This record gives sequence, C-alpha cells and structure tokens, in this order.
Amino acid sequence: MGYTRAELESYRDATIPDLVGPGLRLLFVGINPGLWTAATGTPFARPGNRFWPALVEAGILPRLPAFAGPLDDADRAMIFDAGVGVTNPVARATARADELDRAELRAGAAALADRVAALAPSAVAVVGLTAYRQGFDRPKALAGRQGETIGGVPTWVLPNPSGLNAHDTVASLARAYAEPARAAGILA
Repeated sequence: MGYTRAELESYRDATIPDLVGPGLRLLFVGINPGLWTAATGTPFARPGNRFWPALVEAGILPRLPAFAGPLDDADRAMIFDAGVGVTNPVARATARADELDRAELRAGAAALADRVAALAPSAVAVVGLTAYRQGFDRPKALAGRQGETIGGVPTWVLPNPSGLNAHDTVASLARAYAEPARAAGILA
C-alpha cells in the first residue's frame, strides 16, 4: 500500500489506540506514531521499519503480521497470544520523532507511567534512547536494563527500529529485543 506525501500529511496529529490485549507480558513503547502508522492504524508500519522483522527473528512472534494496513483479527490474536503490546508516550502522529519537544515527551512519560501501572506487563521495552533520555529526564541513560522502572515494571531501553537508525540491523535489534522478552517469560 502506497501513500502520496499529501495523503500522509493528512494524518499529521492523528492518534491510534494502543495495541494491547489480554495476557500482556511485554509492552513495547515507541516514541509517537509516525504518519504511516496513523494512516494504517498499525504501529511501526512504515516501510523499512525493522520492528516486526526483529520480533520474528528474535522468536517473539512466529511470523510477520500483514502490517501494510490495519491488523486483521488473526494478526492481532498472534500478537496478543505472544503476550506483546505496543504503546507510545506521545499520542500524536508526526513525520519524525524529532518534531516533538522535550515538554511533550516529559508529559507523555508521566502519563505512560500510570498506563504501565494499570496494564501491569512483566517488562517494558522503550525503543528509542534519545526519547527516553529526554522524556524521563535521564540524560546519561545507556541502552539495556534500567535501574529505574516505569510504573513499577522492570524497564529496558533498546535501539529504535526506524530505518533512520541505520547502524542497527534486524539481527542486532532481535538480540536486544530478546532480552526483555526473556525477562517477561516470552522466550526461554
């Protein structure tokens, strides 16, 4: 499915609901929806984004969902059966995460802590070190498991799967994403 620039721009500031279901064990936290995500209603839907391929390579999901459009019932069931969910601290869609300011990220981080506490996953995986540093006021945070929790839940900060993060591959993302999945009991 392709979109023109004008079509994608029409989704600016749109929101999509969290992708969470029963049996949530591992909550992935993006930054905010991109325009492709808003257009399709599916997190990490932009062509070239390596999120879903990394989950498959890590063994978290058995196959790729058809994420070019809205997830169908079978794909949603597969994701929920795996115990995986996706949310964002900032709900509004932008073309790039760097369009968000620090105040917006901090407000989103505060609201995220309450959402995580209510959802009660076993682990949280934030995909985006810079956004984590700014939103949670942790300017020296390093990738990996954090000493602090979000909403009382053990938290990892992992590489962003965006194609703009060119130094990470699907394989390196899969290795990083497997760590919180093991802690959440999804992987052995």
